[in-house]
Amino acid sequence: MIPEVIKIFTSTESGHVREVVTSSREGGASLNVLSGLTAGNFSAYWMGLVIVGLMSIAFLVSGEGLGALMRSSFSLNPAAVFAFGLVAFGFLGMGPVTIAVDSYGPVTDNAQSVYELSLIETIPNIKQSIKKEFGFDPHFEEAKTFLEENDGAGNTFKATAKPVLIGTAVVGATTMIFSIIVLLTGLEADKMRFLSLMHAPFLLGLIMGGAVIYWFTGASIQAVSTGAYRAVEFIKANIKLDGVEKASTQDSKRVVEICTIYAQRGMINIFLTIFFSTLAFACLEPYFFIGYLVSIALFGLFQSIFMANAGGAWDNAKKVVEVELKEKGSDLHAATVVGDTVGDPFKDTSSVSMNPVIKFTTLFGLLAVELAITLAPGVAHVLAAVFFLISTVFVWRSFYAMRITSVGA
Repeated sequence: MIPEVIKIFTSTESGHVREVVTSSREGGASLNVLSGLTAGNFSAYWMGLVIVGLMSIAFLVSGEGLGALMRSSFSLNPAAVFAFGLVAFGFLGMGPVTIAVDSYGPVTDNAQSVYELSLIETIPNIKQSIKKEFGFDPHFEEAKTFLEENDGAGNTFKATAKPVLIGTAVVGATTMIFSIIVLLTGLEADKMRFLSLMHAPFLLGLIMGGAVIYWFTGASIQAVSTGAYRAVEFIKANIKLDGVEKASTQDSKRVVEICTIYAQRGMINIFLTIFFSTLAFACLEPYFFIGYLVSIALFGLFQSIFMANAGGAWDNAKKVVEVELKEKGSDLHAATVVGDTVGDPFKDTSSVSMNPVIKFTTLFGLLAVELAITLAPGVAHVLAAVFFLISTVFVWRSFYAMRITSVGA
């Protein structure tokens, strides 16, 4: 069900993708970006309904006798959350299919890139050589068309895999958060009252979780933006393509090195921020931490789906222009290239990275809060302050230390 819903927003036959192309023809890159954002937002709404529907079915089934099998000393029956865990298990059961589908996209993308970088069409007497060695006549234009069409299919496949992955994280996080609640309250009514908006730390935790998700989105895109800027800066200063078809191997390696450096810097800053933030909030107040985890899961779910599907719509809008309309090199193509450039960090960086962030925060958070509640309140609060200050150092590094500035600025 989930992949079919995603196709509505990201496939080359999708009405949303066609709208991105149509708006780009008259409105250029600006309307291209806006139409892609619209597709992403709508997809988050419908995917939210799908996930709510799946979990509602599990909830209804849990009321048909499952509760009787799970009688316990708890004041509340945990059957519904157990059913949610089964939904997460069902998501994980799609693992082999999801891996296969998600792998198809990079294969088709790299196949097209290898063909383009090979410059095979420019090699003297290459057609005769292929005919002699392999026994067929090559048709390079037709080959390019097939590769581009396959790349469009790969984009759709990748897009359908991402919500399944984020779904496993969020539905799985539900059961992990429940285990933390059991640890802290034993599901006793007098302690469960702290899981309320009337309990200020819980409300503040909800707000903090949303803040961290938006920081994460910005930090991951900042790493991409700065790395791309430095790579283009190097290319303009050092690589001259006048009279040659491609850059030297040494220059190409240097560009890859620049991109890798900024990717690793961004990764380190993000991981350490998440790590120390989790420790800080676990030590600060356990119900604050539960609110934080709930918010991380919910904000992360919708932010990830929105960014993944907006990026998929932008990417396949470009494919429609290149393959179906055959307007490569036109103003329309230039507009869709801008959208695709915006979409790459959306779908390939921030959205997919939300999955391990949610899983790590909930799994590590379970251990952290279990240790934190054994500490004296004063010690726990001091540790919370120290860990939070350390996390802000890496927040600063993720933005301001990676800010794009011109040389000498």
